[in-house]
Amino acid sequence: MKSRLYEKFVKEVQPALIEKRKYTNVHQVPRMEKIVVNMGVSASLEKGAIDDAAKDLAMITGRKPVISKSRKSIANFKLRENQPIGCRVTLRREQMYEFFDRLVAAALPRIRDFRGISTRSFDGRGNYSLGVSDQTIFPEIELDKIKRQQGMDITIVTSAPTDEEALDLLKLMGMPFAEGR
Repeated sequence: MKSRLYEKFVKEVQPALIEKRKYTNVHQVPRMEKIVVNMGVSASLEKGAIDDAAKDLAMITGRKPVISKSRKSIANFKLRENQPIGCRVTLRREQMYEFFDRLVAAALPRIRDFRGISTRSFDGRGNYSLGVSDQTIFPEIELDKIKRQQGMDITIVTSAPTDEEALDLLKLMGMPFAEGR
């Protein structure tokens, strides 16, 4: 079964973008390709920190995260080669639409004093990055079981060639952008 957001994309967003941007081919319409969720964990924390972050990320995304390791040693940062420093998950297709739906409908409105997200976080190639300072905004996380607050970076990769087209796509998909920022 296709997700609710994918059906919205096909039935509402795609025709609206074709009408607004005057695309001649349906393959020119920008679409979301993948969502990458990344949690960086300080190397100086205890050994269980990376496991806790991976467990929380698996609970949020529904996928097992990949543990990122350092490539080389940096003495000033107390970092050794092959030391675990974070974890990430790449979501595509149905999982991507389900996660985006939960992010927009449930997680972002739970941020304290939320007035929308900035429109200035595009990278120039149609991809949007968003930083979340606390994993507890997701309803899957039980507040009693977390040991430390952990932030995450969420990158939404689109096929849009420009930031304006990606902004139109994400607005139509329901992303709550702040007005005037």
